[in-house]
Amino acid sequence: MMDPRARMPGTPDREAAEFVRFCRNRRRVGWPELYDEMCVVATRRLFRGYGFAELGELGIGFSLFGTTRLAATVAAVIADEPQAVRRGGLTARRGVAVAVAVDEGTPVTVQ
Repeated sequence: MMDPRARMPGTPDREAAEFVRFCRNRRRVGWPELYDEMCVVATRRLFRGYGFAELGELGIGFSLFGTTRLAATVAAVIADEPQAVRRGGLTARRGVAVAVAVDEGTPVTVQ
């Protein structure tokens, strides 16, 4: 029987995914603006008191060499969001959050 806490290869650590969701819920923007928000959260230790070192242990790296992996982690977490959230919630486009009403399909820019 598979350990329910185990993760599939290529999927983000559970806490890393929660960090991404936490940052995304604070500021609904896309990449690379979300990276800026993640840096703010890490600097201020707003997520469970974790700073850069603790997040690094989860696979969240902020160095120039780690940005590709971090962007892939963010993409994986966002892709894993429930379909209703992606369709009816906020989605990012060029750093501007855009809300789309599911029943109307009309985009509304959110500041």
